Amino acid sequence: MAGRTGSGAGNHGRGGAGRGFGKNNEFRGGKPGGKSGGFKGKGSNKGAKPGAPGGPRKPGKGQGPKFKSGKPFAGEFGEFRPNNRKNSNYAGPHRPRRPKADPVDHYDFYDHEGVRLQKLMAQAGVASRRVCEEMIEEGRVTVNEQLVTELGVRVNPDEVSVRVDGITIQTNDKLVYMAFNKPAGVVSTMEEPDGRPCISDFLRKSMNQRVFHVGRLDVETEGLLLLTNDGELANRLTHPSYEIPKTYLVQVRGPVELGVSNQLKKGVRLEDGVSRVDDFRLVDSTPGHVLIEVVIHSGKNRIVRRMFEEVGYPVEKLVRVEMGPVRIGSQKQGTIRNLSKVEIGELLASVDM
Repeated sequence: MAGRTGSGAGNHGRGGAGRGFGKNNEFRGGKPGGKSGGFKGKGSNKGAKPGAPGGPRKPGKGQGPKFKSGKPFAGEFGEFRPNNRKNSNYAGPHRPRRPKADPVDHYDFYDHEGVRLQKLMAQAGVASRRVCEEMIEEGRVTVNEQLVTELGVRVNPDEVSVRVDGITIQTNDKLVYMAFNKPAGVVSTMEEPDGRPCISDFLRKSMNQRVFHVGRLDVETEGLLLLTNDGELANRLTHPSYEIPKTYLVQVRGPVELGVSNQLKKGVRLEDGVSRVDDFRLVDSTPGHVLIEVVIHSGKNRIVRRMFEEVGYPVEKLVRVEMGPVRIGSQKQGTIRNLSKVEIGELLASVDM
């Protein structure tokens, strides 16, 4: 123990200055067989020149090799500078730039001043821009019925029809599509000279676009009424050739005989021809009243009321709950809402737009 706390002579037998505390209580950290070194309490090399033994290190420029291996190799295209203190946020080799894509202006709908197709799809609510790019490359997108699989295509949103998986997306911000839950007693017109409530009474005063109703409901019928400024869509939705199904809830006095369902499905003769329902389903029954759901594609005036009157069950209450893919759902009476992007796409697809 004396050799560790004394002069350290007991350790000199190894052929060099030993480790321990010397005469002046200075720590000797020399290696065996070599000169003593380390930090000393007295006589240290604090004033030594840079680069001398025990002195401070020479200041370096902080530049490492330009590349890890001394030369560029596959997968490393940027400079490698791990010791560069000026670039303390350096995270590795530079990311290689994406190669330039081939020109895509060979499409007849290409517009140099237009919007990139993937950006237009993302703005329409299809998906994120990156996912939209993947959809294009997978061959799921058509523009004016032409398949597009290249990125970088620019189009004019007002002049093209874009479809994703066969469903048209709405790209024209000037077109408006809304659902109105009409209460009973409201006239299906935009203006009413007699002063009765009409559709325009429920529209926002700040609305700039002029819209019109698709079809109509009689005064006492409640439920879904579509409003839009897309004339082509309105014409197709009301044209008999497209046979857009409409779903109604009908309340009549009960009970209802079993043969009524078959009679309405087979068809009843009215003054303007034979009409029939596509589907008939009993929804609810209370003492004295029955609630029935019927689906019909005819757009004749008061067709549901006339059919039930013909089979001996006058309608007490009538509500339209669906028109094509659009449903009234939990929307409150007297309110107007904008259709979602999905609803618009499905609505356009139902009439081959």
